[in-house]
Amino acid sequence: MNTQSNTMAESFETQKTAPATISATRTFYWSVRRELWENRSIYLAPLGVGGVFLFGFLLSLVRLPGKMRGLSALDPVQQHKSIVSHYELAGGLMMITTLLVAVFYCLDALHGERRDRSILFWKSLPVSDLITVLAKASIPLFILPVITSVIGAALHLIMLLLSSAVLLGSGMSAAALWTRLPWFQMSLLLLYHILTAHALWPAPVYGWLLLVSGWARRAAVLWAVLPVVAIAGVEGIAFRTSHFAHMVGGRMIGVGAPSNAHTPDDIFPTNPMTHVTPGMFLGSPGMLIGFTVFAAFLAVAIRLRRYEGPI
Repeated sequence: MNTQSNTMAESFETQKTAPATISATRTFYWSVRRELWENRSIYLAPLGVGGVFLFGFLLSLVRLPGKMRGLSALDPVQQHKSIVSHYELAGGLMMITTLLVAVFYCLDALHGERRDRSILFWKSLPVSDLITVLAKASIPLFILPVITSVIGAALHLIMLLLSSAVLLGSGMSAAALWTRLPWFQMSLLLLYHILTAHALWPAPVYGWLLLVSGWARRAAVLWAVLPVVAIAGVEGIAFRTSHFAHMVGGRMIGVGAPSNAHTPDDIFPTNPMTHVTPGMFLGSPGMLIGFTVFAAFLAVAIRLRRYEGPI
């Protein structure tokens, strides 16, 4: 009886002191949360850009009643362009912000933890290099586009509400404004455009920047740019062409992505006739090749983090 009691006590102590098993999904979730805690520019930069733009928009509202009265003298196409111009500019600023924040984040994602030697602490935790790098890669591909799209949608809604208040205060109807600018549809189109043209399409570029971030000991920006400039220079001298430079530049700014615009002039997704075709985009040869290159760069970045130590 005594022996059985001792066995049960030892079993209980073993269960009590055994480390809890954490699922890979939960580890990935907290790794993403860590990136948001350590890199506040991911959401502060879009918020700052939106705030500055909203201030400028408030100053322009004094001309809105006169602008709406003059719409009757314009044809329908010009009326549409006149109404959506500020909203397209707001969406464009969110797209540029997404690109800039993503580039600078990727360049510092693996380099920063090696520079401040915090990599020693993070490696002591039960988080694999695979999950760590995948969490960092998810920021420019998914997290940042969603954040900027939500901020852009909120900015559009505030602009619509302020414009409506000004028109109603001037004794005019705001119905035309809401009819030509369907907020919910416009928000979905903005999210789709940023995800496709400014997150998934430039994925190979983000993969390359993560690779350089995990390898370079200093001046990561130069190591990321110089090989591209060298290859473009050799191509220009040897063949008098610039295909490589155009390809990289197109990936960076979304040029060459399978178009979903109703007309070639629809640079920003505010046209209600815009067709959303994710299957065509994801299944396009350019997207498949891009994902392959991105996966290769990411695999190298994971291996580099496994063996590279602090700087």
